Amino acid sequence: MKYNTLDYTVADRVLTLTLNRPEQLNSFTVEMANELVHAFGRASDDDAVGAVVVTGAGRAFCAGMDLTRAGNVFGLDESLRPGMKDMQERLDDPAIFNGLRDTGGRVTLAIYDCKKPVIAAINGPAVGIGATMTLAMDIRLASEKARIGFVFGKIGIVPEACSSWFLPRVVGLSQALEWVYSADIFDAAEAQRGGLVKAVYAPERLLPEAYALAHRIIDNRSPVAIALARQMMYRNSAQPHPLEAHRVDSLAVYYASLEDGKEGVKSFLEKRAPVFTSKASAMPPFYPWWE
Repeated sequence: MKYNTLDYTVADRVLTLTLNRPEQLNSFTVEMANELVHAFGRASDDDAVGAVVVTGAGRAFCAGMDLTRAGNVFGLDESLRPGMKDMQERLDDPAIFNGLRDTGGRVTLAIYDCKKPVIAAINGPAVGIGATMTLAMDIRLASEKARIGFVFGKIGIVPEACSSWFLPRVVGLSQALEWVYSADIFDAAEAQRGGLVKAVYAPERLLPEAYALAHRIIDNRSPVAIALARQMMYRNSAQPHPLEAHRVDSLAVYYASLEDGKEGVKSFLEKRAPVFTSKASAMPPFYPWWE
């Protein structure tokens, strides 16, 4: 599929997903949201993809929502008067899906459901949805030129893209509240200090470091074990009791041990690199266990 707002390039099992509206600082649109949802679903089931690196074309990562759109800039139907019952019972009804649902949230839910590790390479300004979309990514790296802000308070709205779920889990509740309340734009060093990004690099080193990290994650690793581990970490960490994790762990260990687990043990005993044959496009029968 050809995208209008993204570049989708796979090399050496790493997908580089580039937000590609450089003249508009990669500002976010409904079209970009739809394309991102499609791209993450595509990558999830593409066995040529082991990991995803997300970055921006030009000097920005994503400057937030494109506020130049006529009418409701978020693409919402102002004739609706929805309540929580609509969100619980009509989530995929076209009127709710197109006229009410937060587009950024649809993107982060697609990232959350992805079976592949996702690394954010934040190359420049990342504000609003440009910041919150990275929260559903597993690891964030930043350029020294990155500027990040949860700026919703400055335009009279609230955090979106499921960030009230992700941000406190990433940086802790107090830091999350401070950044959201202040709506400040801060530099990469502050993002690292607050636990939002793993490391800060010179601009020319950002993508090479992201690719090196991707290969450290996926080389000589079972694609199915990685996919299971990713979902187990996110979903089990939100469970109220560890027994729920035990249920999933038991099934995951069982099925992993039947194929790649045997090869992993054999390669360890033979002191050689493993040759795993499983594919994330063919998950064990209990997956997805949360549905």
